[in-house]
Amino acid sequence: MPENTAAVIAESPGEVPHAQRATPAPGLITRPLRLLALVAVYLVVVLLFPRPAAVTPAGWRVTALFLSTIAGLMLQPMPGAALVIVSLTMFVVVGGLPTSRVLAGYASPAVWLVFVAMLMSRALRDSGLSRRIALIFVRLVGQTSLGVSYALAMTDVFLASGMSITARSGGIVLPVARGIAELYDSRPGPTANRLGRFLMMALYQGSAVSCAMFLTGQASNVLVAGFAAKLAGVAVTWSSWFVAGLVPGLVSAAVVPLVVLKVLPPEITRTPAAASFARQQLADMGRMTRDETIALVVFTTVCLMWMTTSWHGYDVSVVALGALATLLVTNVMTWQSALREQPAWDIFIWYGGLLTMGEVLNETGSTTAFAQWAGGSFSGLHWQAALLLTLVVYFYAHYAFASVTAHALAMFQPFVVMLIGLGTPPLLAVYSLACMANLTAGLTHYGTTTAPIVFAAGYVGLRDWWRVGLLVSFVNLAIWLTVGFAWWKLLGFW
Repeated sequence: MPENTAAVIAESPGEVPHAQRATPAPGLITRPLRLLALVAVYLVVVLLFPRPAAVTPAGWRVTALFLSTIAGLMLQPMPGAALVIVSLTMFVVVGGLPTSRVLAGYASPAVWLVFVAMLMSRALRDSGLSRRIALIFVRLVGQTSLGVSYALAMTDVFLASGMSITARSGGIVLPVARGIAELYDSRPGPTANRLGRFLMMALYQGSAVSCAMFLTGQASNVLVAGFAAKLAGVAVTWSSWFVAGLVPGLVSAAVVPLVVLKVLPPEITRTPAAASFARQQLADMGRMTRDETIALVVFTTVCLMWMTTSWHGYDVSVVALGALATLLVTNVMTWQSALREQPAWDIFIWYGGLLTMGEVLNETGSTTAFAQWAGGSFSGLHWQAALLLTLVVYFYAHYAFASVTAHALAMFQPFVVMLIGLGTPPLLAVYSLACMANLTAGLTHYGTTTAPIVFAAGYVGLRDWWRVGLLVSFVNLAIWLTVGFAWWKLLGFW
């Protein structure tokens, strides 16, 4: 075993090893020219684009600000949270909105759910429970390279029930995958094909499937759930999303590693050392600690209560707050540790702002106008044909987006309004668009927050990443448009 292998896997569960961290994104430094490009987007929309008759001049200015913000999330002239603060200020100064309305998103239970879930994931990592779970799966099915990929996928699916993609895939699954690759001396460069390239690609594509299976799998899912309630009257809960994504998600989770294995076959197919190493690591960890036990009980209780919301009546955000309070009272998580979870605070700022922007955009009437215009392109088509065409367009439009959140924020609202207007059953329109938004992340090396982290590990080249992403997209679309639609038919969605 290479000397540094144990160090790779034994690093702090909450940290991504230095070699795996993405290099600082250009957007982390304010870029004046890119900011000017956003101003240009605003001016073009306001001055050159024809304003729909149903949209007021103030509403059109708000629409232009929204589109400029979306462009900013793609161009990244500055950190996302900072951009949102600037945009919210412009919504008041230029859009004429009251300050209380602009800041209303930060009082949303959905925003607090995402925020608290990320803090909870910190406790799972710090306690060592998440790493223990990953090692258990590797011990169970890690005798082959395909088995290891399934172990990583199962870990990701299990943790997606209450943890966002960056925390689970980037902070937990990725370090374990890299450590296993290095057991067989598979490193970035000439030896990547031995095992690491396959594992990295399989874990990332699997993480996109996990996101599609749970409301908590991706931060944007909660945002979409809020839009669904306001636009389509569809109440999306943790349990309803879980049921909707269960069958097609499990099929995708089973098939996707096989596709990656076919496209990027590893030189090493049997990996007995991986299972042995997992057993040794678990032995070294010893029995579950007090903090792990409490974290496991809290995590399990939260998931059960999220699944049974319709029975006990407590909102999922209240359940999450109660769990966080328990972790703080029992000292499994300290407030100092919570303050160090910078991604959670960052998401709280930009997520609350984006939620408000999306709601305000819908109030301007712009989304309805766009839906009517787009719906005219499908006039004469049966709603089923229109839905399939829309989903394909919606899916591959992600090549133009640097995050699932930006994609969903820009396209979910007008598309769901359009589809319902064409006769698509609301439940089918909402869940098909919501799930597809997550699957699109697999297309590119910038598809969602963990993509740059995994890509920066250096095992998978750009050509292979895009080639696998395209092929897996065909498979996922085929599964969710057949198995998924059949499952949703059984559930009564259409």
